[in-house]
Amino acid sequence: MQAWTRAGAPEGPPTGPGGDDPRREGELATRTRRKTARPPRFKVVLYNDDYTPMEFVVGILEQVFDKSPAEATQIMLHVHRNGTGIAGIYVLEVAETKVATVHKLAEERGHPLRSGVEPE
Repeated sequence: MQAWTRAGAPEGPPTGPGGDDPRREGELATRTRRKTARPPRFKVVLYNDDYTPMEFVVGILEQVFDKSPAEATQIMLHVHRNGTGIAGIYVLEVAETKVATVHKLAEERGHPLRSGVEPE
């Protein structure tokens, strides 16, 4: 039972059947959505050397990084002229796997090609 004030109105918030606030009845219930943060991304960098053939580097870019022949050639020339070049940008686990694959393929062929991971 509700207590009444001198003005004749019940004390506290009005309640309907079942104790629900009738002012809330019919309102649209919304939930705020949390934004999920994107995982940090990392660059896979190829380093120039004087011994690895250019054709091999182009092949690596096509095979491991899914680059087109034209794009792979452009990246290879950038690495050759500037000393380093970005082969791709990935989440950390993928970037590390690609670096390991590059090193494995280069070692199998006897080439000193090196690559690494840097934060974007």
